[in-house]
Amino acid sequence: MTNSIWRAPQLSLRFWPVFLRNLLVWRKLALPSLVGNIAEPLLWLVAFGYGMGALVGQITLQSADGAVQVPYILFLASGSICMSAMQAASFEALYSAFSRMHVQKTWDGIMNAPVGLDDIVLAEMLWAAFKSLFTVTAILGVMLALQISHSPKLLVAWPLLLLVGMTFSCIALIFNALAKGYDFFTYYFTLFLTPMMFLSGVFFPLEQLPRWLQHIAEWLPLSHAVALIRPLFMDQWPTDVLLHGGALLVTMVVAFWIALALTRKRFRQ
Repeated sequence: MTNSIWRAPQLSLRFWPVFLRNLLVWRKLALPSLVGNIAEPLLWLVAFGYGMGALVGQITLQSADGAVQVPYILFLASGSICMSAMQAASFEALYSAFSRMHVQKTWDGIMNAPVGLDDIVLAEMLWAAFKSLFTVTAILGVMLALQISHSPKLLVAWPLLLLVGMTFSCIALIFNALAKGYDFFTYYFTLFLTPMMFLSGVFFPLEQLPRWLQHIAEWLPLSHAVALIRPLFMDQWPTDVLLHGGALLVTMVVAFWIALALTRKRFRQ
């Protein structure tokens, strides 16, 4: 069992040089990377928030204080920031990680040093989460500049958004381990991420869905992320923090273990 692909992760601080290596490479392309990551979410926010928001007006939400009316653009912003963390982490843990692993053979070169595969996978996961946090921080800055929210509780959103990034980077690394080429990731985005965007309460309240579909949506990791982040935008504390936070943590740990096992299997072949 010591050589089983499902053995416990063997992690050490040797992941840190791999993380720094990715950071140093990325610094050369930081500006275009940032523009690429924040352009689409901001377009969603402007087009739907201001365009559709003018038609929708107010959204009724259930909170700990009862039913509250919030502007649609605030509702959308609090959901789209979670969506941005999901997309940024997924893109980095798929396309960029696959390039380093399969195309450029960077991982093979790193493993010639005293750095194990487990540490490389951990570094890739943390790096994807860091890039997603960097992206959502820039988007939060734009939202504050547009005066969409003034809540000081948004400071608490930072570590929660990092957790969201880590969760989705772990899930993406599973598909990275299975991929034979870049085209494989189309299935992940089309069949998993895109439906999740529309079923997790980003664009409209979950209560608008049929009851059977609500039960499915409640299990999605993005739904738990939105449930944690949205109240902070409205200057409220989220309810059921242990439930939603625990669901993200469990998903992250299980997905990381699966991704690590599948990556070990890939490198044995």
